[in-house]
Amino acid sequence: MRRLLACGLAMVLLVSCQREADGKFAELSGRMFVFNYRVATANYLVTLRKTAPLPEGAYAEAEFENPEGGAPFVVRQTLFPVMEKIVLQSPNLKCVKKDRPYSVRIRLVGAGGEPLQTIETSITSDADQTIMPSKPLVVGPLYTPNPEVFHADGTADYGKEDNCPA
Repeated sequence: MRRLLACGLAMVLLVSCQREADGKFAELSGRMFVFNYRVATANYLVTLRKTAPLPEGAYAEAEFENPEGGAPFVVRQTLFPVMEKIVLQSPNLKCVKKDRPYSVRIRLVGAGGEPLQTIETSITSDADQTIMPSKPLVVGPLYTPNPEVFHADGTADYGKEDNCPA
Protein backbone atom coordinates (compact mmCIF):
# COMPACT_ATOMS: atom_id res chain seq x y z
CA MET A 1 0.00 0.00 0.00
CA ARG A 2 2.84 2.40 0.86
CA ARG A 3 4.54 1.62 -2.44
CA LEU A 4 1.31 2.38 -4.31
CA LEU A 5 0.90 5.67 -2.44
CA ALA A 6 4.53 6.62 -3.14
CA CYS A 7 4.11 5.86 -6.85
CA GLY A 8 0.91 7.91 -6.98
CA LEU A 9 2.59 10.86 -5.26
CA ALA A 10 5.57 10.63 -7.61
CA MET A 11 3.22 10.69 -10.63
CA VAL A 12 1.41 13.77 -9.32
CA LEU A 13 4.71 15.58 -8.73
CA LEU A 14 5.99 14.59 -12.15
CA VAL A 15 2.83 15.88 -13.87
CA SER A 16 2.88 19.17 -11.95
CA CYS A 17 6.57 19.69 -12.75
CA GLN A 18 5.84 18.98 -16.42
CA ARG A 19 3.08 21.62 -16.46
CA GLU A 20 5.38 24.33 -15.09
CA ALA A 21 8.24 23.26 -17.33
CA ASP A 22 6.29 23.90 -20.55
CA GLY A 23 6.17 27.62 -19.67
CA LYS A 24 2.47 28.01 -20.43
CA PHE A 25 0.75 29.89 -17.61
CA ALA A 26 -2.17 31.24 -19.66
CA GLU A 27 -3.86 30.87 -23.01
CA LEU A 28 -5.78 33.29 -25.18
CA SER A 29 -9.52 32.96 -24.57
CA GLY A 30 -10.89 36.06 -26.32
CA ARG A 31 -9.94 39.13 -28.33
CA MET A 32 -12.03 41.86 -29.93
CA PHE A 33 -12.63 45.55 -30.47
CA VAL A 34 -15.27 47.14 -28.26
CA PHE A 35 -17.13 50.08 -29.81
CA ASN A 36 -19.21 52.01 -27.27
CA TYR A 37 -21.27 54.44 -29.32
CA ARG A 38 -22.88 56.02 -26.25
CA VAL A 39 -19.59 57.49 -25.07
CA ALA A 40 -17.87 57.46 -28.51
CA THR A 41 -14.97 55.16 -27.57
CA ALA A 42 -13.23 52.17 -29.12
CA ASN A 43 -10.85 49.82 -27.28
CA TYR A 44 -9.01 46.55 -27.66
CA LEU A 45 -10.16 43.87 -25.21
CA VAL A 46 -8.15 40.67 -24.68
CA THR A 47 -8.87 37.90 -22.20
CA LEU A 48 -6.58 35.07 -21.09
CA ARG A 49 -7.49 31.92 -19.19
CA LYS A 50 -4.99 30.89 -16.53
CA THR A 51 -3.67 27.35 -17.14
CA ALA A 52 -1.11 27.13 -14.31
CA PRO A 53 -0.44 28.95 -11.04
CA LEU A 54 1.43 32.22 -11.47
CA PRO A 55 4.18 33.21 -9.07
CA GLU A 56 3.44 35.84 -6.41
CA GLY A 57 4.01 39.38 -7.73
CA ALA A 58 3.62 38.46 -11.41
CA TYR A 59 2.07 40.88 -13.90
CA ALA A 60 0.84 40.96 -17.49
CA GLU A 61 2.00 43.59 -19.94
CA ALA A 62 0.13 44.08 -23.22
CA GLU A 63 1.45 46.05 -26.17
CA PHE A 64 -1.36 47.11 -28.53
CA GLU A 65 -0.66 48.47 -32.01
CA ASN A 66 -1.73 52.10 -32.30
CA PRO A 67 -4.21 52.41 -35.21
CA GLU A 68 -3.25 56.09 -35.62
CA GLY A 69 0.39 55.10 -36.08
CA GLY A 70 3.19 55.97 -33.69
CA ALA A 71 4.17 54.22 -30.48
CA PRO A 72 2.08 51.25 -29.34
CA PHE A 73 -0.13 51.47 -26.27
CA VAL A 74 1.31 49.59 -23.29
CA VAL A 75 -0.94 48.38 -20.48
CA ARG A 76 0.20 46.65 -17.29
CA GLN A 77 -2.04 44.47 -15.10
CA THR A 78 -1.02 43.08 -11.71
CA LEU A 79 -1.87 39.39 -11.39
CA PHE A 80 -3.19 37.78 -8.22
CA PRO A 81 -3.24 34.04 -7.38
CA VAL A 82 -7.07 33.99 -7.15
CA MET A 83 -7.50 35.28 -10.73
CA GLU A 84 -8.74 32.65 -13.15
CA LYS A 85 -9.18 35.13 -16.00
CA ILE A 86 -6.86 37.97 -17.04
CA VAL A 87 -8.52 40.93 -18.78
CA LEU A 88 -6.44 43.50 -20.66
CA GLN A 89 -8.03 46.61 -22.17
CA SER A 90 -6.34 49.36 -24.16
CA PRO A 91 -6.85 53.08 -23.72
CA ASN A 92 -9.32 54.74 -26.12
CA LEU A 93 -8.40 54.32 -29.78
CA LYS A 94 -8.83 56.37 -32.93
CA CYS A 95 -8.68 55.37 -36.60
CA VAL A 96 -9.64 51.67 -36.35
CA LYS A 97 -10.16 50.34 -39.89
CA LYS A 98 -12.39 47.44 -40.87
CA ASP A 99 -10.71 44.16 -41.97
CA ARG A 100 -7.20 45.29 -40.99
CA PRO A 101 -5.33 43.08 -38.49
CA TYR A 102 -3.74 44.96 -35.57
CA SER A 103 -0.94 43.28 -33.60
CA VAL A 104 -1.07 42.57 -29.88
CA ARG A 105 1.84 41.23 -27.81
CA ILE A 106 1.27 40.03 -24.25
CA ARG A 107 4.05 39.20 -21.82
CA LEU A 108 3.55 37.48 -18.49
CA VAL A 109 6.37 38.61 -16.20
CA GLY A 110 7.52 37.40 -12.78
CA ALA A 111 7.99 39.68 -9.77
CA GLY A 112 11.73 39.99 -10.47
CA GLY A 113 11.14 41.03 -14.09
CA GLU A 114 11.90 37.58 -15.55
CA PRO A 115 9.79 36.68 -18.60
CA LEU A 116 7.39 33.80 -17.99
CA GLN A 117 5.43 33.62 -21.26
CA THR A 118 4.82 35.64 -24.42
CA ILE A 119 1.62 35.51 -26.46
CA GLU A 120 1.42 37.22 -29.85
CA THR A 121 -1.83 37.62 -31.73
CA SER A 122 -3.77 40.09 -33.84
CA ILE A 123 -7.24 41.57 -33.69
CA THR A 124 -9.29 42.47 -36.76
CA SER A 125 -12.33 44.73 -36.54
CA ASP A 126 -15.49 43.91 -38.46
CA ALA A 127 -16.49 47.60 -38.37
CA ASP A 128 -14.77 50.82 -39.30
CA GLN A 129 -14.51 53.44 -36.57
CA THR A 130 -16.08 56.01 -38.89
CA ILE A 131 -19.45 54.55 -37.81
CA MET A 132 -18.85 56.13 -34.39
CA PRO A 133 -19.84 59.67 -33.45
CA SER A 134 -16.88 61.92 -32.64
CA LYS A 135 -18.50 63.15 -29.40
CA PRO A 136 -20.23 61.15 -26.65
CA LEU A 137 -23.98 60.89 -27.23
CA VAL A 138 -24.65 60.98 -23.48
CA VAL A 139 -23.03 62.62 -20.47
CA GLY A 140 -23.19 61.95 -16.75
CA PRO A 141 -24.33 58.94 -14.75
CA LEU A 142 -27.96 59.25 -15.90
CA TYR A 143 -27.13 59.10 -19.63
CA THR A 144 -28.25 62.70 -20.20
CA PRO A 145 -28.21 63.56 -23.92
CA ASN A 146 -25.03 65.49 -24.74
CA PRO A 147 -26.02 69.13 -25.51
CA GLU A 148 -23.03 69.39 -27.89
CA VAL A 149 -24.64 66.69 -30.05
CA PHE A 150 -28.37 67.12 -29.47
CA HIS A 151 -29.25 70.81 -29.82
CA ALA A 152 -32.23 72.60 -28.26
CA ASP A 153 -33.76 73.20 -31.72
CA GLY A 154 -34.07 69.41 -32.25
CA THR A 155 -31.11 69.01 -34.61
CA ALA A 156 -28.19 66.65 -33.99
CA ASP A 157 -24.51 67.02 -34.88
CA TYR A 158 -22.69 63.66 -34.85
CA GLY A 159 -19.51 65.38 -36.07
CA LYS A 160 -17.79 62.75 -38.18
CA GLU A 161 -14.10 63.63 -37.95
CA ASP A 162 -11.61 61.60 -39.95
CA ASN A 163 -8.07 62.81 -39.40
CA CYS A 164 -6.69 59.31 -39.81
CA PRO A 165 -3.75 58.25 -41.97
CA ALA A 166 -4.74 56.40 -45.14
